[in-house]
Amino acid sequence: MTFESPVPDDRLWKPNRKLSQWMEGVVKFIFAAFAFISVITTLGIVLTLIFETFDFFKEVSLWNFLTDTKWTPLFKSAKFGIWVLISATVLTSAIAIIVALPLGLLAAICLSEYATSRVRSLLKPALEILAGVPTVVYGYFALLFVTPLLQLLIPGLQGFNALSAGIVVGISIVPLIASLSEDAIYAVPRSLRDGAYALGATKRETIISVVLPAALSGIVASVILAVSRAIGETMIVALAAGQNPTLGLNPFVPVMTMTAFIVQVSLGDTPAGSLAYRTIFVVGMTLFVITLALNIFSFWFVRRFREKYE
Repeated sequence: MTFESPVPDDRLWKPNRKLSQWMEGVVKFIFAAFAFISVITTLGIVLTLIFETFDFFKEVSLWNFLTDTKWTPLFKSAKFGIWVLISATVLTSAIAIIVALPLGLLAAICLSEYATSRVRSLLKPALEILAGVPTVVYGYFALLFVTPLLQLLIPGLQGFNALSAGIVVGISIVPLIASLSEDAIYAVPRSLRDGAYALGATKRETIISVVLPAALSGIVASVILAVSRAIGETMIVALAAGQNPTLGLNPFVPVMTMTAFIVQVSLGDTPAGSLAYRTIFVVGMTLFVITLALNIFSFWFVRRFREKYE
């Protein structure tokens, strides 16, 4: 038995092949245009940093830039020792990672391995809320809450210090480590867990000996991305760490990070085109080189130690 369409063949809808091809070409062009704009924007930023950095080193020797122990570019007797800013940036970033790594990794393990679906539905949005808090709010939280609390525990702690800034920067990057690490842990095949259980391993032993090593590349990538985020943090360190360019790794005194210095010079008091004005570009170039090196290392590590499962 056959069925005939109640609508004649000439009235059935037929796709317009030429129109579909034209629309697909338009969509491809739009996507390519956005990709091209992204590349051009990145290239423009890098070239701006390179040209301004080149003009800076016409007046300041690279040797003094790398060996001087003082950073006073806005003073009459200007000094340009970049290690003063780098040491402060490394200090606050190290404190941030010390805080964020255990919290973020344990949160990822909890969400992936222990939490029920109901608990996970509550914890995930809470982490996303932390990620959405503006950094200026974190900065005032560090200055007005964390610092007074630390002063009760550490006598002599100054109002502006690297410790409170680093702790709050660590809190701000916890969602980044937790979310990316949880994705890496969740991607580990169930068969590896079942194999460990079949050999008599407990859940804790399975997580430590099987799951975490299998997800190591993703976890390391999340940590390096969080480090880059901590190094580039601006408002928290500008508000809570102070603006005292001091060489050293003392977390109890005011320090000036690279981003905090850029904020200070960008307020508008420094004449455009002056040597002091060009310092923000050379500092930005230094920051760019550091984060680029971290990203290259992350890319290499992920490719070198990534586990592939069929």
